[in-house]
Amino acid sequence: MAVWAIGDLQGCYEPTRRLLDRINFDPAADRLWFCGDLVNRGGESLETLRLVHSLRASAVSVLGNHDLSLLAIAERRPEDQRKVNADLQRVLFAEDRDVLLDWLRMQPLLHIDRALGWMMVHAGLAPKWTVSLAEKHAREVEQRLRSDGYRKLLKNMYGDQPAWSPKLTGSDRDRAIINVFTRLRYCTPRGRIAFDAKGAPGTQLPGLYPWYEVPGRAERDLKIVCGHWSTLGLFIGHGVHALDTGAVWGGKLTALRLDGDELRLVQVAGRDVPANPPQANAGQARK
Repeated sequence: MAVWAIGDLQGCYEPTRRLLDRINFDPAADRLWFCGDLVNRGGESLETLRLVHSLRASAVSVLGNHDLSLLAIAERRPEDQRKVNADLQRVLFAEDRDVLLDWLRMQPLLHIDRALGWMMVHAGLAPKWTVSLAEKHAREVEQRLRSDGYRKLLKNMYGDQPAWSPKLTGSDRDRAIINVFTRLRYCTPRGRIAFDAKGAPGTQLPGLYPWYEVPGRAERDLKIVCGHWSTLGLFIGHGVHALDTGAVWGGKLTALRLDGDELRLVQVAGRDVPANPPQANAGQARK
């Protein structure tokens, strides 16, 4: 049995198939951890979503910002859904969309395997969050996503405010938790996210730190695997293993073997024709 974590797919179906072939993935014996952002920009989001769904008995995927945005867009009027990019429209108007999206909505924000010694998030963790606190906050939002009130949560999740505080309640609390798990790159030592800072470390303004380097951050007893930050690229340090290597931008798609005493990396070429840089509009998934 092998356990593999895989970075952001973002609708890159063919690279995903090549990577599964390269690691000799056996669904009867192996396990896959997908770091979120299964969809958007890659041109084959429907095929990618169908593939991961077909592997659901032997795979887990945490929710990324693009996944949550797709779920939110699916609750809008059909005429509004037709305003998003063609890649997402193919999912939204597919005959099996309800099966795929209902399954996607049930995926976690945080996955933990204590026996293996690993945890997985899409983006990162707030500086003061221990593993147990992160799990507590993830389960709060997951419970609402899986309830009859999920539409309200998806409608109110957009926005950069407020910053996380344990005193938050209601939609503000849900939004702040989602932002940490799915949008975090840089933050202040008090955990305020710098949403506009997206470059590689060294490009950020003074006073901002990569989330895994914040002074005084909580000690965590599990290794972390994550994605989301393509300009960071492959990064291993501080107990963090970041695997978004920009497959959708023409970079690579990366798998990391988690079981065993030594880490093993496998990479394949990403999308042949890199995606265009995202345009800011009402239908675009949150960055």
